[in-house]
Amino acid sequence: QLVESGGGLVQPGGSLRLSCAAPEFIVLYYSIAWFRQAPGKEREGVACISRTGDTTDYADSEEGRFTIARTVAKNTIYLRIHGLKPEDTAVYYCAARNSQFCAGSEGDYEYWGQGTQVTVAS
Repeated sequence: QLVESGGGLVQPGGSLRLSCAAPEFIVLYYSIAWFRQAPGKEREGVACISRTGDTTDYADSEEGRFTIARTVAKNTIYLRIHGLKPEDTAVYYCAARNSQFCAGSEGDYEYWGQGTQVTVAS
């Protein structure tokens, strides 16, 4: 029920905006996070926005380069990434959690998208 888009091949230093289209009930009642999984690595959370939209959390290593936001009228959650690095190469997933609070563990999220590939290379 979650559909990511916006991935692609980007040069180092570039920017990208990923989108996650979700059903209205998820946008209104779920906290939504972005995770990523790089080749050979475990999936990790990078950003989350709370159900009310007034709280955002970021992985400590990425705060400042990542911005999560949502447009309720479009039922879409976004992840903007600035200053892309080769180590940002991964499949990026959005996930939804039926809670007003974000969580860091992927096991806490009930709905997942299929992912969108981001490749950072020159």
